[in-house]
Amino acid sequence: MLDTLFHNATVVTAAADFAVFQEALVGVRAGRIERIETAPVGATLPRAKETVDAGGGLILPGLVNTHTHLPMSLFRGLADDLPLQQWLSEHIFPAEAKHIDPEAVRLGASLAAAELLLSGTTTCCDGYFYETEAAEAVERMGLRAVMGQGVIDFPAPGVPDPSRNIDHAEDFLRRWKNAADRIRPSIFCHSPYTCSSATLIAAKKAASRHGVLFQIHVAETRMEADQIRAEHNLSPVAYLDRLGVLDADTLIVHGVWLDGEDIDLLAARGCPVSHNPQSNMKLASGVAPVAKMLQAGIRVGLGTDGCASNNDLDLFAEMDTAAKLHKAVLLDPTVLGAEQVLAMATCNGARAIGWGDEIGSVEVGKAADLIVLDTAAPHLMPMYRPVSHLVYAARGSDVRDVMVGGRFVVRDRKLLTADVEELMDRVAVRCRTIGTSSK
Repeated sequence: MLDTLFHNATVVTAAADFAVFQEALVGVRAGRIERIETAPVGATLPRAKETVDAGGGLILPGLVNTHTHLPMSLFRGLADDLPLQQWLSEHIFPAEAKHIDPEAVRLGASLAAAELLLSGTTTCCDGYFYETEAAEAVERMGLRAVMGQGVIDFPAPGVPDPSRNIDHAEDFLRRWKNAADRIRPSIFCHSPYTCSSATLIAAKKAASRHGVLFQIHVAETRMEADQIRAEHNLSPVAYLDRLGVLDADTLIVHGVWLDGEDIDLLAARGCPVSHNPQSNMKLASGVAPVAKMLQAGIRVGLGTDGCASNNDLDLFAEMDTAAKLHKAVLLDPTVLGAEQVLAMATCNGARAIGWGDEIGSVEVGKAADLIVLDTAAPHLMPMYRPVSHLVYAARGSDVRDVMVGGRFVVRDRKLLTADVEELMDRVAVRCRTIGTSSK
């Protein structure tokens, strides 16, 4: 007997062949997908402990957000319409120094996890400070995540002595390695311009010793690219390669200011990239050459970045932006088609963060990370091509049900793992001091 049976659905698998099953069912047992098959309305259904009528809606894999800073949900809208360096140095870094503590991280990570789950994202790749507190919050909320302890060569929340930043990161890795099925630890170095060469090398070696993902912002702005070239006579990507930190387990975040040689180098090293179009647009960082990356065979996932620079975590909106932005910039309506962009938010995103064997597609044997979209809405009618609808018309608010590892975390648009009203009340109280001090 199945544990859960979904039926009366159109299933978008996001598998290698991107098969779409009309009038289909998905069976789940022991946290994994056991059956996917067509089942016309009225057909005899397999036995299951719980049967869920999808109402003719869409079933697809839970979305994968490849770059977040979850606790920064507390800084949503704190400082908008500014260049990255001014935004960081005059607003974000001071706010973190004054307001980020373990309780703030727990609150911010919980708020972000609620937003992600309610809008259909079941997995994220995070990087911040006090990451143990963030990981505990995420695990409690039911989200799947790669959680990266932040490393930077300045005093940071929870790491007042930057000379011990690698020690803190390794302590985090030891604490979380194999501690929870849905949490994988990681090391997140902020950038090549805030971390010395010694720090970058040591952090990557630590990540490699523990067999975990290494994350880093790279070539996000022209200023960064110019600074690294002035200091090292190399592009940021070439500089990191000279340090020996580029390989298939190094996630390059942003990758806006890349030239052809950089792209070839990333492809040769097998480095995945997280594309964050809305954050890059809002901070006027530029437009990443994603079409060229994909042509080179680079694994490109989609990310939102943190709420302080986006300002939401809706990956459906991010898909829509990604698809349209590159068409407009390249004056080519055929680039980054709907299927390609949906893959970035599902199967390719999962591969980019090292979880492709387990999640990212609706396939027999994979973990049952599934979402159900309610398509009974004017903006989703009529529906000729489900994949196109998911990229160009669907919204996070269309998500009805969410399952992670075979366990429901959202039913009928209600989060089951936390009292959202109570959580928002706590956040509102905490953020009164943040908003007051920022004026």
